Amino acid sequence: MKVGILCTGDEILTGKTVNTNYSHIAKRLVEYGFEVNWGAIVGDQHEAIHQAMELAASISDAVIVNGGLGPTLDDLTQEVAANVAGAELELNQEWLDRIADWYHSRDRVMPDNNRKQALLPAGSELINNPIGTACGFALDIHGVRFFFTPGVPKELYMMLDREILPRLQNLRGVSLHTHIKRFHSFGIGESRADKMLAQAAQMAGNAQVKLGFQSHYPQLETKLVANTTTQDAPEMMGPIEEEIRNCLGNFIVSEDAQTLEGNICQILRESGTSVSIVEMHTAGLINSRLHACDELGGLVKAGVVSQTMGDLHGLFQLPNEEWTQTAVAKQVAILASRQNNSTYGLSVLTERYVEEGEQDGVEIHLGISGNGEAQYRKSRLPGSPSWTRLGAVELGLDFLRRSLAGLPMHELVDFEQH
Repeated sequence: MKVGILCTGDEILTGKTVNTNYSHIAKRLVEYGFEVNWGAIVGDQHEAIHQAMELAASISDAVIVNGGLGPTLDDLTQEVAANVAGAELELNQEWLDRIADWYHSRDRVMPDNNRKQALLPAGSELINNPIGTACGFALDIHGVRFFFTPGVPKELYMMLDREILPRLQNLRGVSLHTHIKRFHSFGIGESRADKMLAQAAQMAGNAQVKLGFQSHYPQLETKLVANTTTQDAPEMMGPIEEEIRNCLGNFIVSEDAQTLEGNICQILRESGTSVSIVEMHTAGLINSRLHACDELGGLVKAGVVSQTMGDLHGLFQLPNEEWTQTAVAKQVAILASRQNNSTYGLSVLTERYVEEGEQDGVEIHLGISGNGEAQYRKSRLPGSPSWTRLGAVELGLDFLRRSLAGLPMHELVDFEQH
């Protein structure tokens, strides 16, 4: 079944807003076994949207239109859809009442222009939006089913999964059961993973399971997707999943919806332990990611974010010696743990380097203390400050994960300057 995607809005056409909605819609469609055969972005102009809808209807079996359902003058989607379909706009009283209730529940009065969001082409099927004022709707245009969605990402994502994908399944006439398995790894690039998983790829092909990679530095996602008319996908994919676990081994930081930081917090929570963190060159991202998973508090005892080593010298009363030495990274981790009464202490200390004839980057000194011992790891990451910052954060979190899980601490990663 061929599905087209049309995104509207001057802000995405001109690049002011990155169009992540398109990639999300396309990814979910492919995961559910649909063919994305056409895609376009048009601005907030009546004629441009009209022409795009006409074209989409001529080449696709179904179309998802995203954006332009707001209350302002430049939100034209309902009006254009009605025009293309040869229908009149009608007030949907049910949705108007929903909008009014939405404002009332927040002790606000509904602006008059929100009434526009309840005007739908005659014959439309209302598609529920449980978290916003813009309803979705479905409408046949030239015999092709169009699904209209709001541009707010969290609203789109929920409506796509709950409302639109099930409708597309019904339109297809074949109920496919989609099973998706994700492995998130750190330290392995796409080409290396492809070589390591050659046997898994062969197993997937034989079982009619799709294996693919999505690199989003500093992690790599390895994904298995099976679309079957029966519900035997988990059993079919089980041996392939085990092969991937065996091949990627310690580089797998989490699976499915779990995150690296969520994995760390789970280990801390289950073991009744805690950590204190000292970080440089990271803008506090290590603390931020762990705190987001520490819902009840107590897992992250304290966090220190510093731009210079001089600040840390004063805070921890460090000896007057070269700070990049192994002993100092260990000492900072020990003192962070001791001063904040936490089980573990993690230090991620950095300094930039520039070498003649080589790309500049950061030298990272990782220290972790726990159970009366301290460990150290040194790494070099070439690249821009924003690039190396992401790498330093992931190295620090992975260093902590490996220590908590009792895994090898010094496996080289592909991004390091070896």
